[in-house]
Amino acid sequence: MAKLGAGVIGLGMGAGHISAYENNPNVEVKAVCDTRLELAKQVARDHHIDLATADYRELVGREDIDIISVATPDHLHREHTVAALEAGKHVLCEKPMALTLEDCEAMIEAANANHRQLMVGQVCRFAPGFRLAKKLVERGEIGELFFVESEYAHNYEKIPGVGGWRADPKIKREPVIGGGCHAVDLLRWIAGECLEVSAYSNHKGLSRWPVDDCTIAAMKFENNVIGKVFVSIGCHRPYTMRSVFYGTKGTIICDNTTPSVKLYTVDIAEATDFITIPVSIASHDVSAEVEELVDALLSDKPVETDGFEGAKTIATCLAIVESARLGGKPVKVKRVGE
Repeated sequence: MAKLGAGVIGLGMGAGHISAYENNPNVEVKAVCDTRLELAKQVARDHHIDLATADYRELVGREDIDIISVATPDHLHREHTVAALEAGKHVLCEKPMALTLEDCEAMIEAANANHRQLMVGQVCRFAPGFRLAKKLVERGEIGELFFVESEYAHNYEKIPGVGGWRADPKIKREPVIGGGCHAVDLLRWIAGECLEVSAYSNHKGLSRWPVDDCTIAAMKFENNVIGKVFVSIGCHRPYTMRSVFYGTKGTIICDNTTPSVKLYTVDIAEATDFITIPVSIASHDVSAEVEELVDALLSDKPVETDGFEGAKTIATCLAIVESARLGGKPVKVKRVGE
């Protein structure tokens, strides 16, 4: 069987995509693109890749490419994804899917119109600790969920992005969308759809940035589950996505950077403490994302994190941003694909 050809646009996060494709026996990387042409050429030399270009149109026009990874700054996702889909390529787009619902809808429309797969890289769904947590919840190990929480605690002070795009006042990349989408998507995946949010934010950690850098949101999910998301891009601590899931019979504590999941359940006789379950650490397991996409293409089945899933997470994030702007006023989450 001939290998699927892959191309990667954006060689920041895209470096992980190249490695993921190289680790998959059914894929061969054919081209890379970055506005920093010398970097693209060096990456191509290091990985024995045919084409290095600074023009994404040259990459999407190649007939030997079947899949394109879009790993460019968030505000460019629509442009690059739609171009790739209209050229007949399948797309793996980095999170967040886009910064607006209008952009998300255009990407979904392009995928549908061209009969191509669009996968959004909500990579927390592939982190071993979070995957185990979901299995434990689905098996009823902690009973019925009633409260869930997650956080995206990161310090962006020294990572403004190439050319400072994350801190660009013209882009105004909201932290809840750009990074907090990880935590929001994780809770959606495990607890179900979020119906309404109420949020507050402030601007003390990164005072020179054009957006509030700390947000906390109370969330109302379906099935009468409530939750909380905390997002900070100006905190002083190691990066974490600590998450807790409370059920009527127990509790799960986990994150994406610790080699274990903690489980407490009343089903264990004389339980006095959490059980520690070892897991591997794969905070950004792009290889697992690529494996799912390639398997879906070869088996002619849809991916789980398709455009609609990506857009639903963005809709939830936008509701949080709007509620914070309104000083905590409850905001209903816009329904997507209904």
